[in-house]
Amino acid sequence: MKKKITFFILGNTGSIIKKTTVSRGVITCLTIFIAVCLILFSIVIYDYLKQKEEMVSQQEEIVNQRKQLKAFAADINSLKSKLVDLKDFEKKIRNVADIEENAEQENPFGVGGSIPEDFEIPVTEEYNSLIREMHEQTQQFNLAAINQKKSFESLFNNLEEQRNLLAATPAIRPTDGWISSTFGYRKSPFTGRREFHKGLDIATREGTPILAAADGVITFAGTKGLMGKLIVIDHGYGMVTRYAHIHKMLKKRGDAVKKGDVIALVGNTGRSTGSHLHYEVHLDGIAVNPAKYILN
Repeated sequence: MKKKITFFILGNTGSIIKKTTVSRGVITCLTIFIAVCLILFSIVIYDYLKQKEEMVSQQEEIVNQRKQLKAFAADINSLKSKLVDLKDFEKKIRNVADIEENAEQENPFGVGGSIPEDFEIPVTEEYNSLIREMHEQTQQFNLAAINQKKSFESLFNNLEEQRNLLAATPAIRPTDGWISSTFGYRKSPFTGRREFHKGLDIATREGTPILAAADGVITFAGTKGLMGKLIVIDHGYGMVTRYAHIHKMLKKRGDAVKKGDVIALVGNTGRSTGSHLHYEVHLDGIAVNPAKYILN
């Protein structure tokens, strides 16, 4: 005989109102059913909470990604502004140095030279589309940086060339004293005839220092006929200076000199009427007026 369990329902007075008898099998099945329901309910609740947590995490990730995109967009806009400022700065330098931009030189922002608009993050724009557009602008700015680097290299080379040309230009007075004879036609102090004087005669006391008028290399240092003791400096760019009637030479052939270096002492050697420096400037083999180059 199967075991049964009897349930009594009592009233307020303690008297039995209802009596129910069920078998243990029914109780067991009912217990299992309730347990299964509880387990299924727990699983559903767990999945719900997990999905909710994942959704919250995804939303936070989206918010963080959008913040990162905004920061990246700000960096892109900042980079664009810096590139534009660099280009403007280059133009100012070229204007000051009077150096024209090479016609073949590429614009930093490519063909057409259009400057990209400031990058903004649209609210409805898809993430992949934003990344693609940012990547394109980054490539464009990378190309702009390369072009700007080439432009600055070109500018630097031009400035270096101008600096070298300036250093090679005889722009200082080679010695102290007063000009006793200018460049051009004059009456010869020796023959009394009209002759062409190829330089400046600067009269001063013997032993006064003679300065190199510009950077260069000494190509001659010795005695040469009526010039007496003579130093010749080749400055490059077709520019040559000559220093004659020297008393004592302090440099020799092959020496490199800088503008302002003392190369010799004033003397009275060769055909000369007194202590002075005969100073010549030659451009492409032709004697030119030294006074046009002296700035001090």
